[in-house]
Amino acid sequence: MRIRDLGVIDDAVVELAPGFTAVTGETGAGKTMVVTSLGLLLGGRADPGLVRRGAGRAVVEGRLGLPAGSPAAARALEAGAELDDGALLISRTVSAEGRSRAHVGGRAVPVGLLAELGEDLIAVHGQTDQQRLLRPSRQRGALDRYAGEAVAGPLARYREVYRRLREVSATLEELTTRARERAQEADLLRFGLDEVAAAEPVAGEDVELAAEAERLGHADALSSAATLAHGALAGDPADPDSLDAGTLLAQARRALDGVRHHDERLAALADRLNEVGYLLADVAGDLAGYADDLDADPVRLAAVEDRRAVLAQLLRKYGGAENTLAEVLQWAETSASRLAELDGDDERIDELGAQETALRTELAELAAEVSVARRAAAGRFAEAVSAELAELAMPHARVSFDITWLDDLAGIEIDGRTVSYGAHGVDEVEVLLAPHPGAAPRPIAKGASGGELSRVMLAVEVVFAGADPVPTYLFDEVDAGVGGKAAVEIGRRLAKLAETAQVVVVTHLPQVAAFADRHLVVEKTHDGTVTRSGVKVLTDEERVRELSRMLAGLEDSELGRAHAEELLAAARAPRAR
Repeated sequence: MRIRDLGVIDDAVVELAPGFTAVTGETGAGKTMVVTSLGLLLGGRADPGLVRRGAGRAVVEGRLGLPAGSPAAARALEAGAELDDGALLISRTVSAEGRSRAHVGGRAVPVGLLAELGEDLIAVHGQTDQQRLLRPSRQRGALDRYAGEAVAGPLARYREVYRRLREVSATLEELTTRARERAQEADLLRFGLDEVAAAEPVAGEDVELAAEAERLGHADALSSAATLAHGALAGDPADPDSLDAGTLLAQARRALDGVRHHDERLAALADRLNEVGYLLADVAGDLAGYADDLDADPVRLAAVEDRRAVLAQLLRKYGGAENTLAEVLQWAETSASRLAELDGDDERIDELGAQETALRTELAELAAEVSVARRAAAGRFAEAVSAELAELAMPHARVSFDITWLDDLAGIEIDGRTVSYGAHGVDEVEVLLAPHPGAAPRPIAKGASGGELSRVMLAVEVVFAGADPVPTYLFDEVDAGVGGKAAVEIGRRLAKLAETAQVVVVTHLPQVAAFADRHLVVEKTHDGTVTRSGVKVLTDEERVRELSRMLAGLEDSELGRAHAEELLAAARAPRAR
């Protein structure tokens, strides 16, 4: 991980390794910035106040090794990131103005994606993170993780039934609380459908009626025009001397027929005149028939107008954008379906009520199964954590779980008792601590001091080791308030945790740092105007000097060096065995 212009760190590279890495340094050197940098890389809140004074932005870049097929790798690839030999390159930039940008695998991504990846990659524990352990919801989650499939299986089924129950209950509530509105909607639909059914409209009928109304309204003018046109084409029988188109056409045909055999072109024209003659006769006959058939019927015209008025009313009420009868018929079809749905509400309410009752019964059975599994796991978990605390200089401390149900008249019934329920089940879980014999178990928020709480949290993580899917743990001075033999045991337990996961610890205790596989020191120099920090990997000799400084405040104190060498030898001894 490379850190630039973050807090007191100007430009530093942090080389983490498998196993246990300890990070130490003088107060104010920037140890906490290492933790902050990891937090930024994994979606933590960006504070512009962290940007180094005089710099425009702070940048943190990291290279994370991801196991093939891991959830984090799959999520990164889904976001379009590219892996570099199985490693994921990520970066976070925070400007002095407060803008934040994130890149994963060469692609700009929302900061939220970093947080998603962080959930699968690292568990951070610091002085503020200890407060999370005090929350009952987090304690319940810790117990469920420890219980494994015994809780995970029935809890997954419980949550599915819980989801279905919420959906059914919401639908049922909507149907019952909106009964009046739905009844009014049904009445309006029923009235409209009756109106359409009474009219019995036919698609395109309005267009045909409009044409008929136009014809009937102008029947006299149409008849006169047709009669006049017929006389012009076929002549007037009452006036033998009248000149008409048919007579003129006959004269033209006779004039050509006598000479057509002299020229093919003229013969063709004569043939065309014959065709015109046939067409003229047809048109004249149709005009005569049209005039005879045309009837100026005022009664029919009134009936047509009445029908058009009925259809116009339907179009105004139920027509669509194109204002056609086809749209009216489509409305009627859709409304009939909706009315059937509304009319079936009573049956549906009964059906949903039966479903709700069945789901509540099933939910209660699954909740009881989850609760039994939790209580069984709680005993094992408490015993294991108590055993770890005994090794952390708290030999008489006892951890237990208080698992309770809350009564609720609207809840689910288990063993004749109506209890509150939620997405997690019916259990209220709280971790209790009795720090010494005779002390009553109390919630750890009230029964543990700062140092005791650090050891309780470490004991919990050690118990989880191997079962927790998170590959990396980061502890930020969780050994605060601890010293002496307890500090040695904390270092020993961190080393044990590092056998199954990567562990990074920011510490001020030499007893803890001595157990590390790799020791990093954060150094700072001051040139009078600018403070610069760097992170250095210590050699064996440098580790002795650093531990001596942490022990005695003097790097070259012979007594301090001897004590440091003794600490290192003691830390390595169990591993040699």
